[in-house]
Amino acid sequence: MLESFEEDEQNGENERALFDPSKYFNHKIASLDQVMGLDTGLSEQQKTIVFASWFGWALDGYDLVLMLFVISSVNQLFFFSGDPTLSLLATFATYIVALVMRPVGGAVFGNFGDKYGRKKTMVITIIGFSTVTFVTGLLPTLQTVGIVAPILLIILRFVQGLFAGGEWASGSVITMEMVPKKTRGFLSGFVQSGYSFGFVLASFVYGIMLSIYPGHAFIEIGWRIMFFTGIIPGLIALIIRVKMVESKIWLESKEQKKEIHKTPLKNVISDKVQRKRILLALIIMTGLMYSYYSSIGFMPVFLENYVNISKNDVAIIMIVVTVAALIGTVFTGFISQRIGRMKTLTVFASASIILSVPLLYGLFVSTNIYEKIFYASILIFVSATAFGPIPAFLSERFPTEIRNTASGLVYNGGLIIGAWSPVIAISLLSNTKSFSPNLIPLALALNISIGGILLLIGSRLNPDTRNMNLN
Repeated sequence: MLESFEEDEQNGENERALFDPSKYFNHKIASLDQVMGLDTGLSEQQKTIVFASWFGWALDGYDLVLMLFVISSVNQLFFFSGDPTLSLLATFATYIVALVMRPVGGAVFGNFGDKYGRKKTMVITIIGFSTVTFVTGLLPTLQTVGIVAPILLIILRFVQGLFAGGEWASGSVITMEMVPKKTRGFLSGFVQSGYSFGFVLASFVYGIMLSIYPGHAFIEIGWRIMFFTGIIPGLIALIIRVKMVESKIWLESKEQKKEIHKTPLKNVISDKVQRKRILLALIIMTGLMYSYYSSIGFMPVFLENYVNISKNDVAIIMIVVTVAALIGTVFTGFISQRIGRMKTLTVFASASIILSVPLLYGLFVSTNIYEKIFYASILIFVSATAFGPIPAFLSERFPTEIRNTASGLVYNGGLIIGAWSPVIAISLLSNTKSFSPNLIPLALALNISIGGILLLIGSRLNPDTRNMNLN
């Protein structure tokens, strides 16, 4: 076994020698201790893996949020309809294509990661993901190529969903496999917070583009440049990933159980115990995804179309609330190491159900941006940040030989239902607006509470896993 480890380390050194980013970039990557101001006790290899996963997830958040920001502006460029609501629904459906394809990507790339390694999968997914983000900015419009425009957009979102589905599992799994148990909860939240960082970054870029390309200029060229910039975090993540090492837990499992690694996906599906674990964990992920895309995922559209806030104010509010989401995600991961994964989910699900009505009502009727920021930040903190313990929970729930496959399948599987929450929200709010506009906050709160209820049920049916050993 020791010889196999030495051989893998030597092979890793040879790979890094072929493409050593230090030849081209002289700046040393800041350590997690420096960024967070904490003594994590991680080695340089472990820190590289943590940041490689974090940056990849940041790119995912960046791409998805760019789409959310531009939906209201560019739906007319790809979908023609005399009814603005129908046009908005059509564009949201395109956005959802990327989300519902993620379970497929999670299964495909998860299977690849369990067979051939976490590192190789992470390199492939980040190249594919960042390339598709960039190419989205090159798409022709309905006026230029007719029906081909929405078809090309749907195809790109389809491919994006496949790569994104494989992105999360490999990064979260290799991080959890490589870090000490005592820091697993905190680092789980930190890695997951990369998505919120991508959201914050997208909010900044959105605000900058609106100032450079105001009004119609944003519809003409501004939204394209936003997608072009997605290549930057992708390149950073790729550079870091080339430097990282493979998971030693996976290498050890591969050496001991070669026959299992031939068909990890088949093992996940055929094993009754693992099937039950997957189904129970899917309840949690469905609740989390539903709440997330009903709250922060729908927030830009809600603010602009139902609260009637200007695009610039939407960008400002979204920057603040996504910082709240980032902090909250790290926090929920951290406290899950103290009070348990399931108890953390229970607390935040309950808070979301109880507080969503008064917070949304306050957001809807408040008269200045500071009040709106206050209500929106608290809403997002309680309803969209319980993801913090999830990388740790899913890695602890499944054995090494199928961990990548099962984690990816469960995490992305929550989107099969959860991804439709914005469409349901648009339908609810549009009908409510025509009936009684004052009930709009109640309608959205009801939609968010559906996710909270599912999360409560899931947290009661699944065991706590914080004391599990991954090897």
